[in-house]
Amino acid sequence: MNKHVTYTVVGSHPIDINRQQLMNTYYKDESVDWTPYILQAVDDMLDADLTMISDGQTRDPFTTLFYRQIKGMRIRARPEVIDTISYDHPITIVDLTMVRNHLPKSVKLLGLLPGPFTLAQSCVDLFYHDEQQLAFDFATVLHQEAEHLNGLVDMISVDEPCFSTGMPSYAQDLLQKVFKNISCPKRLHVCGNVSSIVPQLLDLPVDILSHEFKATPSLLESFADHACTKQICLGAVRSDHPRVENIDEVKDHINTAQDIFGDQITQLAPDCGLRFLPRDVARQKLATLVQAGEQIYGR
Repeated sequence: MNKHVTYTVVGSHPIDINRQQLMNTYYKDESVDWTPYILQAVDDMLDADLTMISDGQTRDPFTTLFYRQIKGMRIRARPEVIDTISYDHPITIVDLTMVRNHLPKSVKLLGLLPGPFTLAQSCVDLFYHDEQQLAFDFATVLHQEAEHLNGLVDMISVDEPCFSTGMPSYAQDLLQKVFKNISCPKRLHVCGNVSSIVPQLLDLPVDILSHEFKATPSLLESFADHACTKQICLGAVRSDHPRVENIDEVKDHINTAQDIFGDQITQLAPDCGLRFLPRDVARQKLATLVQAGEQIYGR
């Protein structure tokens, strides 16, 4: 039995925002200090006894955070590509460095990147008119961010939700470009029902696959049909429903997954980001996740 399971997250965490304060800052044309909000999310994750945490993705919806900082983009009703896209400056490094300095040495730090295919699919292309080339240029930008993350974080996780609705034939090449010469462990998260693309996922150049196994338990059967060579981040509490699972329910789910994956389960996490749940619900789900895992794996 694997005694070295990491208790972690997929990415986002809900926070309580002082909206009046943000409005006052906006009208005074002042910069918003996001530090207390980021640390609010970080401290929630620490209180739940997670062993690898993110920065909570507090500033913006995840893709928007990157779109705002990439040259060749503009944000209107939707993000738009208006020129050749390129990397301008580090996007998440300042926040992650601050979080790293806040963390106990025993807690690991997770770096997060949106997937290049998802970035290409989630914007309006007014310049390239070539989906594949746009995706590869996004991959080049993300590789430059990954180079800054490498050495700062303990793992990089790429989020590619659009793979579940139309994984491209060049997916492997995209991720190879993002992760070229990156030495830290690499994880891919794909939410949704990925049962039809399990063989392709198993061929991708990542160390860990992360999926919504709790909301879509039939995925376990899909993976059971194939020889799994990857480590697994097991989605063990739902991120799309406010009901807090009880410990026995989560333990049963983990035990079922163990029958299929065995020691390849190296991470336990929520199914996806928790941003859209009430903050107290998110905290309870994380605490339940850890408590259930510890009863099976120990600490």
